[in-house]
Amino acid sequence: MSKILISGGTGYIGSHTIVQLLESGYEVISIDNYLNSSPTAISGIEKITNKQLKNYDVDLCDMEKTSKIFNEHPDIVGIIHFAALKAVGESVEKPVWYYRNNLNSLLNLLECCIKYEIPNFIFSSSCSVYGNITDLPVTEDSPLSAAESPYAHTKQVGEDMVRQVLKNAKTQSIILRYFNPAGAHPSGLLGESPIYAALSLVPIIAEVGNGKRPELTVHGDDYQTRDGSCIRDYIHIVDLADAHIQALDFLIAGKQEDHNEIFNLGIGKGVTVLEAIDAFEKVSGTKLNYKIGPRRVGDVVAVYADYSKAKELLGWEPKYNIQDIMSTAWEWEKNKA
Repeated sequence: MSKILISGGTGYIGSHTIVQLLESGYEVISIDNYLNSSPTAISGIEKITNKQLKNYDVDLCDMEKTSKIFNEHPDIVGIIHFAALKAVGESVEKPVWYYRNNLNSLLNLLECCIKYEIPNFIFSSSCSVYGNITDLPVTEDSPLSAAESPYAHTKQVGEDMVRQVLKNAKTQSIILRYFNPAGAHPSGLLGESPIYAALSLVPIIAEVGNGKRPELTVHGDDYQTRDGSCIRDYIHIVDLADAHIQALDFLIAGKQEDHNEIFNLGIGKGVTVLEAIDAFEKVSGTKLNYKIGPRRVGDVVAVYADYSKAKELLGWEPKYNIQDIMSTAWEWEKNKA
């Protein structure tokens, strides 16, 4: 079995990807210091897969402790780097924290790639690198506009770091630009469960529906969109996790021609905030209490993906839609209540 190191393994995307990796026959070790995740994710992973997971409670910004993990596991053949702070609004409020955490942790892992000759590296990036896009859908060749938030800028800089640091290394790399991950594992045993208050739309919707929050604020209804609210491309978390397996298989099989490759991951359809609310109300049978508020600093107007490159080279296609996202998120919310 090939051994894969996952950073941020108890986080939302990391935990679902670990499930897919274990079910695909990979051996997995995780690094996560539970900055905004919980050890309970390990329990969910183990219940779904019937396999044990080793997680190291280590801050990746600590190079000495990070290096010890690589010394302990000299047979690592790939790294998937998820660990990062990710909230747009929070990054505007605390930019220094975001730059220090997201970039130092990445730099340490890249240095380990060189030092320990790790052959494969996958970087978790974001559609936020595109900024405000005028031509939709977004392709991998779409120009990157100025970042709308410190979080988005850490992803732009992070992508450059991956390309430049590994340019002459023995490590092949893939950058995966996610659109908006949402939903939960169909088993109901795993989902989005941050330590702090949820900041993403779908879990907030579910919490309002379950009475944990009094109401939802829609940040702006005067954008130039079909109903005035922002448009996003919501991709089911299981589809997103599956794309990482396809990308890893692609790297390990030696199919990559360029030293670094970039792929968009979305379902290729834009959904407005108000349409997402409507989808939740229909699948849950619950009327949502929401209000219209002012625009939020850092939000782009509309963004959704062209995923044809991932389809062509990785053989990946999304299987779930916005209704599936809402139904699984709702089941997860009720189960963890």
